[in-house]
Amino acid sequence: MSTNAPADRPPPDPAKLLAHWMEWEKGDTPPGRALANLKTGGMRELLEATLSVQLEAFGEPSPTA
Repeated sequence: MSTNAPADRPPPDPAKLLAHWMEWEKGDTPPGRALANLKTGGMRELLEATLSVQLEAFGEPSPTA
């Protein structure tokens, strides 16, 4: 996980992050608030952990177009 995350912050909750995303997609939450929710909810840490697992399992990720 990222060394930038405070030690007292709980681990990211994918269900909560998805709920924040869905609120934004439905238009219930403005983009700035949605981004803040994703950031404080640990989206970066979740993505970093996911990438780490992917790299361990499959090596380098495929280049994106």
